[in-house]
Amino acid sequence: MTRKAILLLLITLVTQASLSTLAFEGTSEEKIRKHSVKVQAAITKLGVGEMARAEVKLRDKTKLKGFIRSADGNEFVLVNPQTGIATTIEYSAVKQVKGNNLSTGAKIAIGLGIAAGVIIFLHLLFGRD
Repeated sequence: MTRKAILLLLITLVTQASLSTLAFEGTSEEKIRKHSVKVQAAITKLGVGEMARAEVKLRDKTKLKGFIRSADGNEFVLVNPQTGIATTIEYSAVKQVKGNNLSTGAKIAIGLGIAAGVIIFLHLLFGRD
């Protein structure tokens, strides 16, 4: 009898734990809000200006490319450099964002690497007697 009671208790606890995790996953609105926060963080990380290039896929399957001119609380502005058309995009409308904007440290490291390569090349070319 106690075996059946323990087994029933375990089944009840496992079922309740499964249902509670489903409840914490949230609604689709909650998922969109969380995704919007991630998109906003990605845009903020890229920065603004002509060097802040981004490729954005929207929820309606539209793809946009350009640079980020400005970013604020709920939206950002993406400018197509070829046409000059600025598009204001809400973070919640974005499905995926890809971008590149080298940090200052990365730019310095690349510059130092190129300079070191040139110095070594010149030394090998003219350094012989």
